[in-house]
Amino acid sequence: MPAKTSRRPSYAAVLRIPHARRTFTTALVGRLSYGMVSLAILLTVTRATGSYAVAGTVLALFGAMSVFLSPARAALIDRHGPRRALIPMASLYAALLAGFAAAAWRPGAPAVVLGALAVAAGACTPPLGPTMRAVWGEVVEDRLLLQRAYSLDGVAEEILFVSGPLLVGGVLKFASPAAAVALSAALVWTGTLAFVLSPVVAGVRPAEVKPRRSRGRLRGGRALAQPVVVAAGVGLALGAVDLLVIAFAEQRHHGDDVVAWVLAALSAGSALGGLLNGAVDWRTSARRRLPLMAGGVGLALLAAALAPGLGTLTVAVACAGFFVAPALTTSYLIADESALPGFRTQAGAWVNTAVNAGSSAGAAGVGLLVGQLSLGWCFAGAGAAALVVALVSAGGVGRLPAPPGTPAQAEAPSRV
Repeated sequence: MPAKTSRRPSYAAVLRIPHARRTFTTALVGRLSYGMVSLAILLTVTRATGSYAVAGTVLALFGAMSVFLSPARAALIDRHGPRRALIPMASLYAALLAGFAAAAWRPGAPAVVLGALAVAAGACTPPLGPTMRAVWGEVVEDRLLLQRAYSLDGVAEEILFVSGPLLVGGVLKFASPAAAVALSAALVWTGTLAFVLSPVVAGVRPAEVKPRRSRGRLRGGRALAQPVVVAAGVGLALGAVDLLVIAFAEQRHHGDDVVAWVLAALSAGSALGGLLNGAVDWRTSARRRLPLMAGGVGLALLAAALAPGLGTLTVAVACAGFFVAPALTTSYLIADESALPGFRTQAGAWVNTAVNAGSSAGAAGVGLLVGQLSLGWCFAGAGAAALVVALVSAGGVGRLPAPPGTPAQAEAPSRV
């Protein structure tokens, strides 16, 4: 039963929706695995093979399969329902990660075997984030309350990706890196199982549209183009910043702990921005706000290009983070509005894929430029990319069709 609410609901109102707290908590348990798994795989392969090149290749293969097959896995969930699709997906994923951990437990594991297991596991990664956001869209009818739910979801995800590496570090004090991979497998399996057993998830029904028609409806018009393009641009900026902060610390002879603090400031700014974005009763439509948020990321990174020292860089990066969670939350909200009922998971997965693909492209591009240009120009390039995305998305707002079933929603003042 979709939840209705007053004009000014609180974040607590989101968690008061029947079964929402249980459902959200179990999804977060499973998603904590994603905050751990990349670092755990990287350290495990490094320890097992003694090669950073092999470790980087294995992690890249795992990430590529996980990211680019996400819409296909989301389509299976929309088509068959979360229970029928997520349980076998999570079981296979956890089993492959457990096999990976077992194979790499002792040094000398064949790189080919580890690569094959990583590719197979990445192909089966359960899209818990898009599924949870689709569940929010199913159970929350009021758009303002849905904005609160998405903002809460985005902030929680930020916390997971900060706490995940810390949990890996805790495991390493008592066991090998492979144990962290095994823990990641256990978290995703138990969290997914508890998630799909929630009564709320049971109420999410498979799409009742034939596959060929569903593809057309999901892509109908250009409704998804704006959130996907902006998400890719924000992801590109984030991927660039991660590597640029490391390069900045090395050039200024700072320690690795400085990198952690600067990136923590990015996450803290994002969490604060996400909470404030969700708390505001916006009078402009989400499609008109989205370019402004992407532009905020770009302007803050242009300021980072002029930073003379660590303190000013940290402030500029935190300011960029302030716009990240709002931009991504608004992208997911627009994607949800753009999808017909029964196709929400796929719409959210496209945004999620765009963020991750953009992040990978940003890291790769900056990796090529760092040795050729100054860090200031590299930061400026990342900021300029975000600004270009903002301008392109702003220019296309007036030509976008209304989301399916809501003919005036794209242009009329939004209720959120």
